[in-house]
This record gives sequence, structure tokens and C-alpha cells, in this order.
Amino acid sequence: MIKINNTIKKFRLLQITSSNLPIGSFIYSKGLEWAVESGWIANIENFRLWQQQQIDYTLTRLDWPILKRLYISYKLDDIDSFQFWIQLLLANRETSELRDEEKQRGAALFKLFHIWDLPVPNSDWSSLIKKSQISGLAWLGNQWKIPLFDLAISFGYSWLENAIIAGIKLVPFGQSTAQILLKDLSQSLAYSLPKALSMTDNDLGSGLPLVAIASSCHETQFTRLFRS
Repeated sequence: MIKINNTIKKFRLLQITSSNLPIGSFIYSKGLEWAVESGWIANIENFRLWQQQQIDYTLTRLDWPILKRLYISYKLDDIDSFQFWIQLLLANRETSELRDEEKQRGAALFKLFHIWDLPVPNSDWSSLIKKSQISGLAWLGNQWKIPLFDLAISFGYSWLENAIIAGIKLVPFGQSTAQILLKDLSQSLAYSLPKALSMTDNDLGSGLPLVAIASSCHETQFTRLFRS
């Protein structure tokens, strides 16, 4: 029965990190839509480089390391540390639409916890957990005793899959190309994850000016498929 329960938890983890359900990551492109419209991303290699840079500088130097710190902070019942890392995460979302995306995905995930009748903690913790998807995953990982490494793999693959789906719609390219990109860039994820989880606090921080510019311009783009 224990093995069955653990397997169910892993399936639930895949469910909550899906790029389609339940938090709707598919409606966000992280500035890619404007980058394509402006001509910055005109072909598959441009797209590959755009995503590789975000793996190197956003996922590896910010998202994964903060997921680790939030996971540990909750395990230690350190609410001040938990709050600090969420604030740092949001401060590194450089535009209003990127910050809104983080908060909206967090709120959607938190709503799912209530639907599933999970033992959501008191109001002080709850107000923090629902501020981002990453904080929600850190809390759930503790609740279900999911190892941090498994949690990070699931989150990273979900992030990449969503980026590829956006590329299919915007660049565009076909399913075969998408599979090649998934294979190549997921290999990059595998090499980057150990580095991300070994980052020191002083190494943390993300800065991709072109992504920030693209996201800012996307806020007023005349026609859009994506919210960010």
C-alpha cells in the first residue's frame, strides 16, 4: 500500500506541474511572443538560444535554487526565511506581467490544495504559499514527502515543455522539431540541475535584459495569444 501511495503522489506531482493543467502555464510565453513579433526570434536556432539562456540564467540561478531554499525553510518551520526567498523571487521577476504570472500561478495552485482537501496551514503560511507556484510546490513537496530532486526535475521539465508549446504556436515549428528541442534542452536541464542545487546564496540572481524588454513590450502588444 505504501508503494501505491507513493506512486499516486508522483502522478499528482506530474499533474500539478503540467504545462496545461491545473495552473494554466500554457497561457504564458515569458516575452517570447513579442520577441518573435519584433524579429529577434526568426528561426529555430534563435528559439533554442533564447531558451538555453533562460535555463542558464533564470532556471539554474534563480528558480531551482529558490525552490530548494523554500523547501528547506518550510521543513525547518522558518517562516521568516520562507518569506525572504519569495520576496527575492518576485524581485527578480523584472516586469509587472512576469510578477503577475508568478502570483497568478501560485494562487491557482493554492486553490487546488483546497479542492483536494489538503491540510493547508495557518493564515501566515498560507498568505506566503499562494504567492508563487514555486512556494506552493515547496510546501506540497514537504506534505507528500517528495524528494527535492524529484520536485525540481518535475518543475524543470514543466517549464521547458511550456516553452516548447509556446514556440510551436509562435515561431512556429512542427511536432518533430519540438521533440528534438525537448530532447536537446532537457539534456541541458539534466546538466544544470546539480549546479543549481549547489548554488550559494551569493550566487543567486537572474538578469536577462532582452527578456525583460520583451516582456515589457508585450504588455502593450496590439494582438496577443499569451498573457505574458
